[in-house]
Amino acid sequence: MSDDVLERECVADLVRQQPKFLQLYKFAIDELMTKLRILSEEFDLAHRHDPIEHITSRVKRPEAIEAKVRRRGLATDLAAIAEGLDDVAGIRVVCPFVSDVYNVAEMLTRQDDVELLRRKDYIAAPKDNGYRSLHLIARIPVFLSDRVEKVKVEVQLRTIAMDFWATLEHKLFYKYESQVPADFATELADAAVLAAHLDSRMENLHQRLH
Repeated sequence: MSDDVLERECVADLVRQQPKFLQLYKFAIDELMTKLRILSEEFDLAHRHDPIEHITSRVKRPEAIEAKVRRRGLATDLAAIAEGLDDVAGIRVVCPFVSDVYNVAEMLTRQDDVELLRRKDYIAAPKDNGYRSLHLIARIPVFLSDRVEKVKVEVQLRTIAMDFWATLEHKLFYKYESQVPADFATELADAAVLAAHLDSRMENLHQRLH
């Protein structure tokens, strides 16, 4: 067995043998999910419009962590992993309209205990393949019985149309892998533009009603 394989197995085993490491990320997700649900309900009561359609979350599996550690060339200890990886904990927030994406992001990041580390706006500047979403890397406190830990969480905010495109793009690429036709990327990029146009039209209708 090669040293590289052994190293990757050590990373996965290290994570598995330290359940409190991933538990911290679960607690951070729980904290942010509560914040988002409160914002959703309060905004709906105040404005008769819920800015959040639905929320999903996940903590990376040890195998996914080890793969990313290998790609990044990170040191194989928990402190280095926690510092080097931003997306061990992830939350996806799907909103009805583009304006909701930015409103939810603003409401969340102006809370005193939410520290915004990075922001990548792939709505204003989509990726080359057409991907659109607003990514936030935030650090929040997790209050334990004997201490407070500050934990990073990646929050992706997108519209229903953006989520529809991204979900199917992911499924198609993973299903067909090397069998993807030559014009596949162009077709997907065109579909992303259509989704963006739909978002724009629905946003205009939304603003007219308000």
